[in-house]
Amino acid sequence: MIIGKETVPRTAISTSNSETIVVRGKDLSKELIGKLSFTEYFYFLVTGRRPTAAQTAVVDATLVAIADHGLVPSVQASRMTLAAAPDAMQGAVAAGILGCGSVILGASENAGRMLAEIRALVEQGQSDDAAAATVVRDYRQAGRAIPGYGHPQHKTRDPRVQALFDVAAREGADLVYTRLADAVERVIPEVVGKQLKLNVSAAIPAVLLGVGFPLDGLRGVPILARTGGLIAHLCEELSHGIGFALSYQATRELVYTGALPEGFKAGQ
Repeated sequence: MIIGKETVPRTAISTSNSETIVVRGKDLSKELIGKLSFTEYFYFLVTGRRPTAAQTAVVDATLVAIADHGLVPSVQASRMTLAAAPDAMQGAVAAGILGCGSVILGASENAGRMLAEIRALVEQGQSDDAAAATVVRDYRQAGRAIPGYGHPQHKTRDPRVQALFDVAAREGADLVYTRLADAVERVIPEVVGKQLKLNVSAAIPAVLLGVGFPLDGLRGVPILARTGGLIAHLCEELSHGIGFALSYQATRELVYTGALPEGFKAGQ
């Protein structure tokens, strides 16, 4: 990753003049609007290549899979922010997205990098399981979580995993990364000492890398998808507000553990 090395601002993504908007070398109005779906356009924007039917189907499936999963922390933060500032939906969306990290949403990128490490060892001659065990063991020794494995609700495999794998297989995508994701799941009990099943955060990079989506862009897929889910929650919040209820519930459960001044009595 190279950041801040250019001395002249450059981009190959878009330009325009008074008559034409150009995106990745195409006339936006004449060649893209009405010709590409948003999923196709997203792939085209990121890679500069118009996607095949298989690439479109896989990217589309991942966006659907990760757009919403109930009142998760990002959604609660977003709804409470809108409750406090109902005139600023953009701030509420941002509040939800800013929590993208190693546990929520960002795990897909981390899982993709782990799968890439495993593939590099396979290309050097190791078997799938041996390579997976090597990388998982290295992660454990470094005190790192195994990204994309284990889920607080889905103790068996996350149901979205097989659905995504089925789309990739049906569309004829390269399944090498799905195979490696399976291998990680097989070796985890021996290396880690407990069962950790595949979740959607490992399935997403497994199928996306198989259709040529760039490793550096993986985190953007859950961010884009969750933005859609957040907008749905915020539209509901405006007509059926629960943001303050979420805040009140947290307050009711609050246990103060700090010092108290002499004579202080709770509830007064």
